[in-house]
Amino acid sequence: MLEQLQIKNLTKRFGTVIANDRVTFDVRRGEIHCLFGENGAGKSTLAECIYGTYRSESGTICFNGELVEFNSPRDAIQLGIGMIHQHFVLVPPLTVLENIIVGTEDAKVLLNTQKAENKFKELCARYELKLNGHAAIWDLSVGEQQWVEILKALYLDVKFLILDEPTAVLTPEESDKLFRILNVMKRQGISIVLITHKLKEVMQSDRVTVMRKGKIINTVDTKSTTREQLTHMMISSELAVQGLKKKINSESTVVQIKKLDVRGPRGGYAVKDLNLTLNSHEIVGIAGVAGNGQKELFETLVGIQSPESGEVWLDTEDITHWSPAEILAAGVGHIPQDRYREGLIGQLSIVDNLLLGMHRSPRFAQRGFLDQERVRAFVQEQVDQFEIVAPSIDTVVGNLSGGNAQKVVLARELFQASVVLLANQPTRGLDISIADYVHRQLLEKRKEGYAILLASEELDELIKLSDRIVVMFKGQIAGEFVADNPDLEQIGLLMAGGNL
Repeated sequence: MLEQLQIKNLTKRFGTVIANDRVTFDVRRGEIHCLFGENGAGKSTLAECIYGTYRSESGTICFNGELVEFNSPRDAIQLGIGMIHQHFVLVPPLTVLENIIVGTEDAKVLLNTQKAENKFKELCARYELKLNGHAAIWDLSVGEQQWVEILKALYLDVKFLILDEPTAVLTPEESDKLFRILNVMKRQGISIVLITHKLKEVMQSDRVTVMRKGKIINTVDTKSTTREQLTHMMISSELAVQGLKKKINSESTVVQIKKLDVRGPRGGYAVKDLNLTLNSHEIVGIAGVAGNGQKELFETLVGIQSPESGEVWLDTEDITHWSPAEILAAGVGHIPQDRYREGLIGQLSIVDNLLLGMHRSPRFAQRGFLDQERVRAFVQEQVDQFEIVAPSIDTVVGNLSGGNAQKVVLARELFQASVVLLANQPTRGLDISIADYVHRQLLEKRKEGYAILLASEELDELIKLSDRIVVMFKGQIAGEFVADNPDLEQIGLLMAGGNL
């Protein structure tokens, strides 16, 4: 049988929202099949139905020619179906090996650690992964944690693997390594469903299924299509941001960073002797592999971290040791790199998350009490303006798609910011159309006169949006380029720690 998985007319609803609308979908044995579409298109919901996390209202699922019903992921796992989620399901204090075997038949009272470790080492050797089985998860890099998730699935001898945005937290080199591993798995007969928004990765699959608004638009052989055709199928319109960046003369310096030193979480300096200026009507892009001090720089600029030495000036004010509340009140907005851990409270509603930091504002509070009517009117206005798709403004943000969750962060920070916007990886994990929406918001604020600092691992994004690009390596500015005509070879060299 050519098809390992066959889905017919599957429908899944969340309240009044139809996440999957009569979806018919199949995956062939030993292929890499990409699910491609906007955030909120229904890709992750379909994957969770295959994995048993959700039960559909209607439709059928056949696996290996047999009609199946999944009441939980355990049912799917027993058939050889595994899933790696975008947000890792790991226990930080436990070791790599403990995380891999927890919940398996090997994790019994009398644990055969030698047998488990031998299998772990054999898998590492087969897929050329270098991991210490006795290291605690919280001591690993994000990329290494991704390999642990993959090994968890391989340890269970999966025959069908779903990966939801697996490269969202990986460096370009780690992403290339992941695809080498996926191709080894494919040659071994493992079927792979890959959810990604990156066209470079989509084009490395065997087939692509495009989804839009919960429906299947088309399934095509990857080698017979183009990036432009796939993009058109996904959004049914051309992206609008191209050509929007007009030349604007920067009028004045808004932010000055002088000889900034910031300690890292494990000792040493995360930021060292850093000097940088931000001007009005300007976007300054930071190029660099994650972990080179970007996060610490942004957190220092918003008062979350305190520098060991150096100064940060906002216009004529020295704000080096101001609190986050004082910096927020001065008109500085911050879009953090991890929307779920640092930008939102997942258990709270859209209303509560949009109001974070504004509870005491005279606009919304009178005599210590929130004016609920005014609050809800404001939130609904923001939801409409930013086109946040949700059943209601009372929806818990943890139940939103990644793109809509990011729009909640954008709506709040762009409303509160009046002078400076700090955007760290604002489009990470977002599909093309949502990323385009974010780009247009940033360019609009640039036009209004904001000074914007933008960190991104996507050079194309930096070139598209920035007026200047600086390269960060090991906490220092390694070089600066005019974004209109940057030397990509030189930028890449500096990002890798080389010298011009």
